[in-house]
Amino acid sequence: MRDVSISGASGQGKVVVITGALGALGKVVAEEALSRGARVAGIDHAASQLAATAKQVAFGRIDLTDAAQAKKAVDAAAAHFGAIDALINIAGGFTFETIADGDSKTWQLMYALNVETALNASRAAIPHLLNSPAARIVNIGAMGALQAGSGMGPYGASKAGVHKPTESLAAELKGRITVNAVLPSVIDTAANRASMPKADPAKWVAPTELADVILFLVSDAASAVTGALLPVNGPL
Repeated sequence: MRDVSISGASGQGKVVVITGALGALGKVVAEEALSRGARVAGIDHAASQLAATAKQVAFGRIDLTDAAQAKKAVDAAAAHFGAIDALINIAGGFTFETIADGDSKTWQLMYALNVETALNASRAAIPHLLNSPAARIVNIGAMGALQAGSGMGPYGASKAGVHKPTESLAAELKGRITVNAVLPSVIDTAANRASMPKADPAKWVAPTELADVILFLVSDAASAVTGALLPVNGPL
């Protein structure tokens, strides 16, 4: 069986950069990555009080919609650990708004939060990733981009704007960096439970379940997988 851990052959963990690392999903992915032997650099718009160590570092107050800030943070992560082996683009946002009653500013916001953040972080990371023998980029798409229901137009369109660059970048970088996206349905977070109190969270995707799929794509076992849009629909 191929190795699904994230520890390198030298004994040092692979360096994984996670955007949105202080959010509900980002925290879980970071914790799981660390538990599997990775070294983790977190980047987030929120402030971070995490002290830098040999295993973990975090850069807060970073606006990833600004290409210069994205590059500065990614370069700092590479400088701290000496390399980058994987980028996981979790930073993003969600809004529920119908098209007829909505505003074009919402569409612009969703594009900025979900598409520009991933593009800016990826462009910044690629020069570093090209030095890794097993480089990975994993994006967060959405099932709602495949079949968008009422009120899901702006969000679904922005996540479709993640899917196509994932496929294109995978083709551009084939043989050098694998590029894939996971497509969750509803993720079981405190915010989603609060906004949908009558829904059954047992049908949703647990953050740990989604983290398992993301980190599989980062592992050596997924070396032959690139350009995939992988649905993660939950257990029921």
